[in-house]
Amino acid sequence: MVQGGFASVARAQEERARLTATAQAGGRRVTITVNADGVVIKTEFSDDIDDLLFSEIAAAVTTATQEAAAQVRQKSQEIMTALRREQERMPTMSEFFPAMPDIQAMIPTPPEVSTAPPGSPERDAPDGSAPRFTDVEDWEHDARARNRSSIAAPDW
Repeated sequence: MVQGGFASVARAQEERARLTATAQAGGRRVTITVNADGVVIKTEFSDDIDDLLFSEIAAAVTTATQEAAAQVRQKSQEIMTALRREQERMPTMSEFFPAMPDIQAMIPTPPEVSTAPPGSPERDAPDGSAPRFTDVEDWEHDARARNRSSIAAPDW
């Protein structure tokens, strides 16, 4: 039973590793293909790509990449869901050894990864609610440096 479980995990990992997804944006002028990890493995521009401004091309590349990555993530989740269903039929260690805690239940769920660009407020806090302070004063955290007067500094 355990060997069969490991074989199922190996098959699911192999299936996931072969995944790719393709998406288009910019009026179908930009086509992006990603692998199972969401890494771009192919970028194609149509013959009429020069109808778009550079900023539109950049936005289309970003949009198509994010869409392809979302597709491959969905396919990965489907593979993992099927594997979990198969594994749920197997008894857990805590069923064999009642004093043993259920390790699977203790594993935290990873947070959703942001697609916001660098410098976005959403990147500062998981829920985008990080406070932004604009009227601030620099503070020297080293007490020795803070107590030193620039006039009485030893390097004078």
